Amino acid sequence: MSNAYDHIRPWRQITRRKSRQIMVGDCAVGGDAPISVQSMTNTLTPDTDATIKQVLDLEEAGADMVRISCPDPESSAALAVITKAVNVPIIADIHFHYQRGIEAAKNGAACLRINPGNIGGQHRVAEVVKAAKDNGCAIRIGVNAGSLEKELLEKYGEPCPEAMVESALIHARMLQDEDFHEFKISVKASDVFLTVAAYHSLADAIDCPIHLGVTEAGGLRTGGIKSAIGMGSLLWAGIGDTIRVSLSADPVEEIKTGFDILKSLNLRSRGVNIISCPSRSRQGFDVIKTVETLEERLSHIREPISLSIIGCVVNGPGEAAYTDIGFTGGSAGFGMMYSAGNRAGKTGNADMIEDIVARVEERAEILRAQKT
Repeated sequence: MSNAYDHIRPWRQITRRKSRQIMVGDCAVGGDAPISVQSMTNTLTPDTDATIKQVLDLEEAGADMVRISCPDPESSAALAVITKAVNVPIIADIHFHYQRGIEAAKNGAACLRINPGNIGGQHRVAEVVKAAKDNGCAIRIGVNAGSLEKELLEKYGEPCPEAMVESALIHARMLQDEDFHEFKISVKASDVFLTVAAYHSLADAIDCPIHLGVTEAGGLRTGGIKSAIGMGSLLWAGIGDTIRVSLSADPVEEIKTGFDILKSLNLRSRGVNIISCPSRSRQGFDVIKTVETLEERLSHIREPISLSIIGCVVNGPGEAAYTDIGFTGGSAGFGMMYSAGNRAGKTGNADMIEDIVARVEERAEILRAQKT
């Protein structure tokens, strides 16, 4: 039985925007590469032990790359230690001082996040580009509605899609004038409407990979919802090659939310996708508590596995028919277990958690073996 999200129908398919591909370390971005998920550390970068631990935690959660702030010489110097201790490509977050970009490139960064217009003019951009070329670095042009150039704000009167895209294209030309094309662009705002409109215009204006994000989205719940609406609508339209969910929360939650957004659109598959029903009076077991427990117990699974947890027999068998493993509540303290859409026997409510976990882990082991 294949994963439920492998059952592609024409009305489920997303045609991705054609973009050229760049490399961020060993992670391909753009073209036909999978949409990558990234986050950013919130530790003090010179505290290399804390920063390395957080990067490793993000790796474990599935991060394809991680951004690290480099506001001072101590931070860019710390990259030399950090990049050797982790596996994912590191993006150095650079603002204002071009020298930090040069240092970061030399110290192992796979990508530099800069605004070419605020690091000192074209001659400084040329120096950063040379360091990027010499060290195999990509560059992300990061445009934010909250930090647009004064002249663009005067021209347009306020942050707007036109101003953001014009800023992005000006910065892109600064790199292109140095014969540098290994760049991606983001045009972020905290307003969902502004963000979506800006990205649509950017996608029509240039063929480089696009980094999606709704900046300063908020806390875990509200920020996740805003990001899902904004990025989800763009991804559905085929726009976006790498994403970062910006949350006022543990960075690991950004990775989890990012993958959940991609999984919901059948764009990436990682971990257990639990399909569960809302709580209702006819449920045969405590669905809410069961799902909470299973999410925790199965968080270590990386293989794509679909699991349906349905409280009653009204929708349970139908959902189980399209998932790898399923459990449907019944009566008298028992429910029906399903495997690959077929009945696999009754299981008592008291034993169902252990039974489900065992079946999922067995399925994960099979998928791992198939890869080798």
